[in-house]
Amino acid sequence: MAKRMIVMLVLTIVVLATLGFVKFKQVQTAVQAAASFAPPPEAVTSVVAKQEVWPASMSVIGSMEAVRGVLVSADLPGTVAKINFQSGDAVKEGDVLVELDTRQERAQLAALEAQRDLAKINFSRQQKLVDQGVISRVEYDTAVASQKQTEANVGEIRATIERKTIRAPFSGILGIRKINVGQYLAAGNPIVQLQAMNPIYVDFGVPQQAGAQVHVGNTVRVTAQDLAGREFTGRVKATLPNPQGKLKPGMYVQVEMKYGEARNAITLPASAISYAPYGDSVFVITDLKDPKGQSYRGVRQQFVKIDGSRGDQVAVVSGVKPGDEVVSSGVFKLRNGAAVTVNNKVQPENNAAPKPQDS
Repeated sequence: MAKRMIVMLVLTIVVLATLGFVKFKQVQTAVQAAASFAPPPEAVTSVVAKQEVWPASMSVIGSMEAVRGVLVSADLPGTVAKINFQSGDAVKEGDVLVELDTRQERAQLAALEAQRDLAKINFSRQQKLVDQGVISRVEYDTAVASQKQTEANVGEIRATIERKTIRAPFSGILGIRKINVGQYLAAGNPIVQLQAMNPIYVDFGVPQQAGAQVHVGNTVRVTAQDLAGREFTGRVKATLPNPQGKLKPGMYVQVEMKYGEARNAITLPASAISYAPYGDSVFVITDLKDPKGQSYRGVRQQFVKIDGSRGDQVAVVSGVKPGDEVVSSGVFKLRNGAAVTVNNKVQPENNAAPKPQDS
């Protein structure tokens, strides 16, 4: 019995040892296969870097702003009797926009004008009497003061009537009407927005590093998608002639401003740049060698310095040389030393002045 148990134990040990050896060889084979595994090349597009003359200009988004703009409001309280404009009308300086009810003031004016006329007659009589010595100088001075007082009263009520006739303070375009006939307006209640259209400002920001190169008198070119084919030019401080009123306050526009001298730079499509907090880089395609010494087409990550953009392009001032083959799309899936295969059947846009079809 003991002999039989010993035989069974020996056989069990042999079987376990055999299984362990087979498993060990399988793991060893898998490790060797993993060590020699090479991922398939990544498909990318490429562009050959070339040097071009890069204009000293910047392109930013700006918005239009009226040089003169005001919210026309009621000067005195009153009821709206007549409205002489529609929303969006073009008006000239002095045009009557709104007339408030002045029936009470006109009645007062008639009474004061009668008093004025009577005071004039009395003054004329008193002047003759004082010359003849019939009345004292005190009575004459009283007549003079009374005549001046009635003239002042008439002038005051006329000014009140005029102030209830609300006029355009300057030429421009009206906004949305905020009142209706019969509405009571308190002093200061808004009536309509008025903005002058010619000339007009364009408001835009510039990068801090370019601030020192921006001076009064720099030429500014403005385009807008809503005005295809139209181009407007002005100078910093960016005030633009706008005789036809095509540019409207609040409209977003593309602003291009030239400054300094043109320079040489390597132009690459923006899609070729790998942007990162620690520095921007590109992937240069070149011949590399694997650990076994075999050559393959791969990429070398190269940090670059960018100075400006226009359309689909960026200007690279260091890190890339003319003639370098640079990955133009697919950079997000690459790492330094990765194998690549180039397929340039479909290339990313690389236009300095693109014109989208939906613009």
